[in-house]
Amino acid sequence: MSAIKFVLRNVLAFTLLFATASVALAQKVEKKKEKDYAQLVDPFIGTGGHGHTYPGAVLPFGMVQLSPDTRLTGWDGCSGYHFTDTVVYGFSHTHLSGTGIADYCDVLFMPTTGDPQFKNTDYRSGFKKKNELASPGYYKTLLDKYNIGVELTATTRVGVHRYNYPSTPKANIIIDLQHRDMVIDSWIEVVNDHEVRGFRESRSWAKGQRVYFYAKFSKPFKTYGIASDDQLQKGQKKAEGKNIKMYLQFDNPGEVISKVGISAVSAEGALKNLDAEVPDFDFKKTQKAARATWNAELNKIQVEGGAPTVAQATQAAQTELKASGGANGRVPKEKRPVVPDYSHIKQTIFYTALYHAMLAPNIYNDVDGQYLGLDQKVHTAQGFNYYTVFSLWDTFRAENPLLTLIDRKRTSDFIKTFLAMYEQGGLLPIWPLASTETYCMIGNHSIPVIVDSYAKGIRDFDAAEAFTAMKAAVNRDQFGLDNYRKNGAVQADSQPASVSKTLEYAYDDWCIAQMAKMLDKTQDYTEYIQRAQYWKNVYNNQNGFMQARINGGWFAPFNPTDINRNYTEGNSWQYSFLVPQDVDGLITRMGGKQAFEAKLDELFTTESKLSGNAPPDVAGLIGQYAHGNEPSHHMAYLYNFTDSPDKTQFYIDRILREEYSEKPDGLAGNEDCGQMSAWYVMSSLGIYNIAPGQNQFMVGIPQFDKATVYLENGKKFVITNPGAGISRANTYLQGMNLAKKSYNKLYLNYSDMADGGEFEVFTGRLSNKLFLQDLEKPVSTITDNPIVTNPYIIAPSKTFKQPFSIQIKSADTDAKIYYTLDGSAPTAGSILYSAPIIISASTTVKAVAIVNGKSSFVDEASFVKGN
Repeated sequence: MSAIKFVLRNVLAFTLLFATASVALAQKVEKKKEKDYAQLVDPFIGTGGHGHTYPGAVLPFGMVQLSPDTRLTGWDGCSGYHFTDTVVYGFSHTHLSGTGIADYCDVLFMPTTGDPQFKNTDYRSGFKKKNELASPGYYKTLLDKYNIGVELTATTRVGVHRYNYPSTPKANIIIDLQHRDMVIDSWIEVVNDHEVRGFRESRSWAKGQRVYFYAKFSKPFKTYGIASDDQLQKGQKKAEGKNIKMYLQFDNPGEVISKVGISAVSAEGALKNLDAEVPDFDFKKTQKAARATWNAELNKIQVEGGAPTVAQATQAAQTELKASGGANGRVPKEKRPVVPDYSHIKQTIFYTALYHAMLAPNIYNDVDGQYLGLDQKVHTAQGFNYYTVFSLWDTFRAENPLLTLIDRKRTSDFIKTFLAMYEQGGLLPIWPLASTETYCMIGNHSIPVIVDSYAKGIRDFDAAEAFTAMKAAVNRDQFGLDNYRKNGAVQADSQPASVSKTLEYAYDDWCIAQMAKMLDKTQDYTEYIQRAQYWKNVYNNQNGFMQARINGGWFAPFNPTDINRNYTEGNSWQYSFLVPQDVDGLITRMGGKQAFEAKLDELFTTESKLSGNAPPDVAGLIGQYAHGNEPSHHMAYLYNFTDSPDKTQFYIDRILREEYSEKPDGLAGNEDCGQMSAWYVMSSLGIYNIAPGQNQFMVGIPQFDKATVYLENGKKFVITNPGAGISRANTYLQGMNLAKKSYNKLYLNYSDMADGGEFEVFTGRLSNKLFLQDLEKPVSTITDNPIVTNPYIIAPSKTFKQPFSIQIKSADTDAKIYYTLDGSAPTAGSILYSAPIIISASTTVKAVAIVNGKSSFVDEASFVKGN
């Protein structure tokens, strides 16, 4: 028996060992194999044209953005750098990625030789593009004037410089605290012959931005000098003022490494950051760690293929040439094609886009959790990182949904930051920069970020407080919100950008309604789902455009191409489709799916040009579709609601090809802190959420043979499209499988992706109408508590001399209109409108539309008789 037990015991042990080994092997197979995607990133993309990006060293969402400053003024100098420049002023530690307003570029360091100079026109240097190199976490250049090699790298809160000087007894580092913005106050202090520290408070877009810094140097400086108003102050170790600069001088040092920690809290905080993140002077180690950090982030999405191989493309091109090469079919050597690797190019654009989508927001707390709040007091973040630089009007559309998919922990920190800002500043953020709320752009778009995150299961924050904060944001009396609540639309004579504000406020209200539903708050849901329909009050059913309301009627003269005070960075074409929360309702208002499709066709194909006061933001035009600005970003996906979803596929393909490239001007417009690039990432994956807060992702056209999205729950969602490599021309959907089963919807639910799986897409060169017409369309509709649309008054003018007639109409065909002429509020007991009204004296006309006992808002117009 003992022998049998021995055998059985060993068999069992072997079986367990084999099973354990098998599981380990399976786990090893399943484990993500990280690739060096950093080699595909080109930080110079977007630094030309109007992209407004910078090429310097930064970590994902880092506090420090260490980059060269080549341009100090002008719209295309917002990031401090433009690719066309050939002169550099120095290397500062903070930069904004792709904004349309300038700020940052704090604490400039510039290595020089010879006698120190303090005016930037004296110490600046030329440089050549051939000597520039940039990759994630690293930048390199050569200063021609001084023959100094400059290398930069960074950690989250520390910038590290490496300067290689020629042989010289006067090797300097200029520290300029006056650089660029208006300085409110600054100071600098020598600690010892290896260390300096300082402070700068400046005013630009952010009103009162504070930066402390602490710098350590790998070699002792032999002398130094502090200048106030560009005049040396003899014997001083510390100086304070609005124009403070310093030079440090080394005697033939060869290589000098400078490491600079920054903080918004204190110089001590900057020192803590410095010592914690860069304890030594090993530049290569810091650079290597930066690249590894970037690769960890970039590997969250792994793509393969995406275009024909060089061999395939060359063969195709040669075949085409031979077909027209004469009787013998020979192709002269000089005419043989040189075909670039388009797959490599597409992956370069993709990973650079993913890189750009991870540059902002920026961590703002020190390593000990301390940060400067919007109340200008120091607070400590407990269990989360506090962020700043939220370009929410832009990023709620694609960047935040992207991060909600691949970076849920960071998204949770964003929301906790929002709530901290609410607690300390009294308002959810709109466009916070450093410790300032800039109130830039319109809407309250931290709301969709919160709601979308909650809908997708990110719930480790105080939802009750968030809901209270959201309601407080939209019920304050600021930026026309009081006018919006009173009239059901912002009136043009009350506020600029009245149409845009109405549309974006209505979307935010829809988001609040979704949160109310998830929190089981029925009364709140009823209120906000009605407010979500206020877009109907600026939709002119007579011409099919979103049009400003003024004096009871429509703003005139009206031209949909005009960019005027009624819209934010756009015109009526670019805002008439901005109803992502109720696309089906918009389709109905436009006359049905065919009419809606025809309107979309006109948007993309019209030859009409922009008119009015067109800012450079409205760029990347295809017809009147403006990809260079965010309100257009969802519009190509709206064809999925029509009988021609192949047009979504056509235009997404076209936008990806035409509005993005691997060149410095490879962005259609401002990068806007990641939104322009996030659109590319999401659309390349073949998914796009047109209404964050709703868990539907539109199906577009995947651009890669295979894309693997690694989720934080350890699972992965794989998207395949073997047809992505067929050609560089348009491709169309021919079939789909989800989890190896036939799939027949033009959308994916978030739940389809959240637990991992595989989405197979099959594409071809020809549109497959037969396949597409049977696919289930997405749903975006508001059916609960429908509102009655405001009536509108048609009149020639507000002032008159001779009697004239007015008409009162309603977009609701079953509505009855009641009006008064004595200034009283109209009700169902007032005069029923049935024919034009003659106005012969100064009169205030008030009207309501009523359907089944339910009333619209009061529509009011005043007419003044002159002499």
